[in-house]
Amino acid sequence: MSGFDLHAEFFPMNERDLDSVAALEASLQEFPWSRGNFADSLQAGHSAWVCRIGGDLIGFSVIMRVLDEAHLLNFGVCQRYQGQGYGARLLRHVLEGAKLHGANKLFLEVRPSNARAVELYRHFGFNQIGVRRGYYPANNGREDALVFDKELS
Repeated sequence: MSGFDLHAEFFPMNERDLDSVAALEASLQEFPWSRGNFADSLQAGHSAWVCRIGGDLIGFSVIMRVLDEAHLLNFGVCQRYQGQGYGARLLRHVLEGAKLHGANKLFLEVRPSNARAVELYRHFGFNQIGVRRGYYPANNGREDALVFDKELS
């Protein structure tokens, strides 16, 4: 049974989603965003989405738009659903939404150690444009971030 046998739906993230989104983030990251970080993103008016299957939260995204650019601030898919195409569907949703709202380019940072995410972004035509040294907290100090961008126009 492939992942696409289950119907994924996208909804704007709201206050009621914050506990489950923060819990999912904590299950995915050693240094996760807090519930407050997600609440601040909603308050700031960032484009934030959840992906659900049968009501169950399986993914989320947070995008900040500035003029004609967008920045993917956070993105996650439940480990149980990774590798089944749901990350690709969520990323496609992010790209379409950013373009629809006038963004010509989307930027993101990703840990080099997150090989699955790096592969997903490259598959979608993102190009590495730089490295931010010591960007992420890590167990042994700091980890660099690979900076990617993608033209949307």
